[in-house]
Amino acid sequence: MNVSENMEEAIEVLQQLGLKEYEARCFVGLSRLETGTAKKLSEMTEVPRTRVYDAIRVLEAQGLAEIQHSSPQQFRAVPLDEATETLRDQYEARVERLHDALETVTIIEEEDEEPVQQVWAMSGNGGIENRTEQLIETATEEIVLVVGDESLLTEDLVARLNEVGNDVELLIGALSESLQEQIQTAVPNATTFISGLEWLHGENATEDETAIGRLLLVDRSTILVSSIMPKTKEEQAIFGEGFGNGLVVIARRLMAQGLLTRRDPTS
Repeated sequence: MNVSENMEEAIEVLQQLGLKEYEARCFVGLSRLETGTAKKLSEMTEVPRTRVYDAIRVLEAQGLAEIQHSSPQQFRAVPLDEATETLRDQYEARVERLHDALETVTIIEEEDEEPVQQVWAMSGNGGIENRTEQLIETATEEIVLVVGDESLLTEDLVARLNEVGNDVELLIGALSESLQEQIQTAVPNATTFISGLEWLHGENATEDETAIGRLLLVDRSTILVSSIMPKTKEEQAIFGEGFGNGLVVIARRLMAQGLLTRRDPTS
């Protein structure tokens, strides 16, 4: 990306973090200057001069900008590391407030009995990875994970896998020997294997074909299966739970391919 595109992306992210457009534009403008006046900042950012003062006051209150009360007033952004840490703290504080607020909300229970078989759809790598890590954390007997794409073996996932207790069987499959070696190094306590699922996305697959992402089976009763869309590279998944779930029964047999017989989850 060029400078202009990077600036627009920074403005967009700042708005997602809670700043209004003029505040975001002024902060990005100040980050390019050692110091600046309202006139100079207005010319650079196309924010009306009268609105620059309002935006700077908000940025100062949030610890993102400083004001020198000279004539004319001079403004400057705080150092980048300090600004990002401040924004991170504010974001985490909002998330904690959201968690605390929603935690007190009473769940409305349906009178009808909950169905045994449940299948849900999910989209987005972040949410799918969080669900994967959450399921791994809840395992009490066995975890069978097949990783189809190297990019999904993130630091956070590796850390969660290495936290699995010795009382839980941890089996991780890969679709290639190179990925298996990488998994063995990253998660030394796991039993690794070359999965027999290469037919889902084999060596002759084209870039236009949907690629297998991850398959996770926890305690032989909960399954998560994801795929990666060829054009957008977005991850999509289905999630099912319930020991009698037909999806789980099929997954047991599929994921068994490549496992040693004594560790076969269908046994």
